Formats: sequence, structure tokens, C-alpha cells
Amino acid sequence: MELKRAVITGIGTINPLGNSIEEYFENLIKGVSGADLITRFDATNYKTKFACEVKNYDPNNYFDRKEVKKSDLYSQFGIIAADQAVADSGLDLEKVNHDRAGVIWASGIGGIQTFTEEVKGYVENNFVPRFNPFFVPKMIADICAGQISMKYGFRGPNYATVSACASSTHAMIDAFNLIRLGKASVIVAGGSEAAVCEAGMGGFNASQALSTNNEHYKTASRPFDKTRDGFVMGEGGAGLIIEEYEHAVARGAKIYAEVVGGGMTADAYHLTAPHPEGLGAKNVMIITLEDAGLSAGDIDYVNVHGTSTPIGDVAELKAVQAVFGEHAHKLCISSTKSMTGHLLGAAGALEALACICAMQKSMIPPTINFEFEDPEIDYSLNLTLNKTRQHNVNYALSNTFGFGGHNASIILKKA
Repeated sequence: MELKRAVITGIGTINPLGNSIEEYFENLIKGVSGADLITRFDATNYKTKFACEVKNYDPNNYFDRKEVKKSDLYSQFGIIAADQAVADSGLDLEKVNHDRAGVIWASGIGGIQTFTEEVKGYVENNFVPRFNPFFVPKMIADICAGQISMKYGFRGPNYATVSACASSTHAMIDAFNLIRLGKASVIVAGGSEAAVCEAGMGGFNASQALSTNNEHYKTASRPFDKTRDGFVMGEGGAGLIIEEYEHAVARGAKIYAEVVGGGMTADAYHLTAPHPEGLGAKNVMIITLEDAGLSAGDIDYVNVHGTSTPIGDVAELKAVQAVFGEHAHKLCISSTKSMTGHLLGAAGALEALACICAMQKSMIPPTINFEFEDPEIDYSLNLTLNKTRQHNVNYALSNTFGFGGHNASIILKKA
């Protein structure tokens, strides 16, 4: 069976750096920090009092009042990103075969804000069970995929991928595989997350995953810096239209990039910590290169998972060096989480967009906020510290790893 080709023909996002692709790309290249003090709730008593929130967001600018009441914030972000991607793709919805158009949308947690509000209400109501009829439909992690498919009438494959921070990379890989196997012609793929709430921040604080650098919150997301102390929570959504190549060409679509490889592995090691030698990360990159039919020397840019955690950053760079050998010192590496924070289940899709930005502009987004060298890190690697770098990118690899030991990598080729 001859595999079909899968290309990206539409993109969209709402995230801490911008509420559109144009704003996101501009601030990414400028090296802007999306971190600020939390506004979504009173964080006075929390260990972490800052996050990377979406700025200037009013749901009433995007949805009518009934839709707002029926949708968790994570779904709102997802629908906005998907809407932008569909519009950007130029798809003629009158002509699309809706039975061959699908949605694979990711979220690591789903409607945690809805869950928090409903449980708080239950307690405040003296444990009388008067739950909102939309409680469950707003909360479940697959509902955004369903909402997007219903909005556009896409009746093809429709489901959610939930694998913590690897979720939206798994969504893109699944879309890629369904397209190349001929199971669909068009898939809306991506992810969204909205965990800047009491339960989200409190839970990640309890697991000691978040930075508590409240005195320097603007620069707290500092991958590869000796003083890094955890990730900074982010929120938002990112969507891509992944389309069969011949289908895209036939309708004269613009093509941003081609998806050429994807890989998935497990650490099988620890609930929250990566394998210290990056074993799962190493294997997933090797599998992804093999799937794409590429050698390590073909890759120009690696957008690393790079969450700014003490163990994770070191383990991932060990894996990169093991996979790329001498070429690891020639390719460009950066962590855009230094700017956006960590969007959990939406991180992979957002970082795939960062790879497209690098390809379009021939510029590598920086790893900002770096100050102090860590003796465990090899700085002869080009980590794109603090400054954007001019560099032609034909092939980019993006890594995402999640709690539970989930690893996913994807390779994009410049159109």
C-alpha cells in the first residue's frame, strides 16, 4: 500500500503571547515573556502566584452568552484556535466531503475549571447535590473535539487524545497516520488547556512541579539555567489543518509544511519524573527519524520539551546528544516554553506552530531568561540563549513528554 502525504494548510492559536498567529509569531521572535501575576483567582495563599495567562480575553467577543455557559474555558480556547485554522486553510465547507473530514483534539486535563467550580458549589451548598446539567459535558476532555466537529459538521474520525503534556503531539501524529493511510482527507488537530485555576495551580504545586520564583516571575521559566525550579503554567489553544497532499493541491491550498514523521514511546520509569538518561526521549527521536526516512544530520532545528525543571532539561539534552552525535552541535535547539509557559496538553501543537514560524522566517525563536550556567549542561550545544538566531530550517523536530512517561516527537518539512 502506497502511503499518502500529509500537509499543514491552516493554523490558528490563542495563547499567552497572542490571540492570533500573527501576534504569536511576532512575540515569539521578539523573545517576549508571557508570564505575569495570576488574575483568574486570588492566589495570595498559593506557593505560586504567577502564570502565563491568555491576555485581553473576553469570551463574549467570540461566543454568544448561551455558548459561554455551556463551554469550559479549555473548550473556548480550543474552538477559537480551530476556527482560526479552518478560516486560514481556505476550505470551502460547501465542497468538503464531511464524511472524510475529522477532528482529533487534545487536552491533558479538560475542564478542570468547571470541575473546581462545581465541587466548590457542592461544598458551599452544604453538600446538597445540585449540580449544573452541563457539569459533565463541560468537564470531559473529549468534549472540545465534539464541539468542533458539530460546528463544522465533520463526520469523520472524531476523538480526543489524553496523554498529559504529550497529548496534542499524539493528536497530530494520529491525524498524520489517518491521512497517510487514506482514512480521511482533512483533520483538524491540536489541543487546548485552561488549568490556571485553584485546583490546577494547587495540584501542580503539591506535586512540586511548578516554579515558585514569585520575586522574578517574568523570568521564572528559564530552561537550561542553573536556577530553574519548575515550569510556569500556561493556557490557551493551538490548531492545525492536516490535509492529504493531493486534496490540498486540487483545491489550490497554501501549504505551510509537510508532516513527514512521528514517533511514540514510554519511559516505563516513574509517574512524574523522566528517565534520568532520557532513554524514552532518545528512543522516540530515533523512531521519528526512521519514520520520516531521515538521518540525524537532516534536522535543522529541535524545539525541545524544555520545561525548566531541574531533572527534565538535563535528561532531554542527554537524549538529543545521544541521537544527533556531532550534529547536535550544528543544529539549533530552543525551548519556547521560556516564553509561553507550559500549556500542558496543548504544548505540542503550539510548539509545532513555533517550528512553522522558524521555517517561514528562517529564524530560531530564543530560549529566554538564561543567566547562570549549570555544570550538568553542555553549552557547546546551540541552545539559542536569549537571542533569536538567523538559521534556515528545512526540517524541524518537536519533542513533548508527559507525566506517566509518555513521549511523542514529530518532524515537519518546510513546504
